[in-house]
Amino acid sequence: MQHELVSIITPMYNSSKYILETLNSVFNQTHQHFEIILIDDASTDNTLQCLPKDNRIKIIRLNKNSGSAVARNEGIKLAKGKYLTFLDADDLWFPNFIEKSIQTIKTSKINFVFASYKRLDENLNPLLKDFIVPLKVTYSDILKTNSISCLTAFINIEVLGKKYMPLVRKRQDMGLWLQYLKEIKFAYGIKEPLAIYRIRKNSLSRNKWKLIKSQWDFYRKVENLNIIQSIYYFIAWVFYGILKYKN
Repeated sequence: MQHELVSIITPMYNSSKYILETLNSVFNQTHQHFEIILIDDASTDNTLQCLPKDNRIKIIRLNKNSGSAVARNEGIKLAKGKYLTFLDADDLWFPNFIEKSIQTIKTSKINFVFASYKRLDENLNPLLKDFIVPLKVTYSDILKTNSISCLTAFINIEVLGKKYMPLVRKRQDMGLWLQYLKEIKFAYGIKEPLAIYRIRKNSLSRNKWKLIKSQWDFYRKVENLNIIQSIYYFIAWVFYGILKYKN
């Protein structure tokens, strides 16, 4: 298992405050055969100067700020690993994240897995209770509520192939998961928290009012659902969204 290459995609934009801590959580993994593809989305701070020298790091610089979907897609294009995973520049993995994810793929024989995670504030103090994922999620489940976090999704692209995020400003990760779930029955959830999601004060995922229009447009314009389907999933999304951020 240790010889299997894992491609880690990390978009960065003015990430100097947290990027070293994030990278150290990768360097401390029990599985050490990985490549880290850092995509700098036209940062204006000293993010690039903060990066350590390591031959497993590949740095891509975008000429203009283009958003997470474009940045992550650039990383996906360059990924050479058997496995693909994502880690934002302010989040953290526990040391066994990669090893546990690979083991779960092998034992479950499901090539798309994801894990539970802790939800802490900017200073890594407890903020919300741990988000414990369901054992399985289907295409329909993700339309109701996106239980797959970008920081724990782990995909065997040697088997499932590369797919790319839709070029939308928000919900692009969900769009990628749905592409895979149209072709496989379900993704498999790991109940054990294996990562830390740092919830910052300006976190997009917590500002549901700003997401409402984006979520509706996603159903109608990205997934091309009809009006009845869109209303059904939208109501479910609002309901589960309230539960998700209830402490």
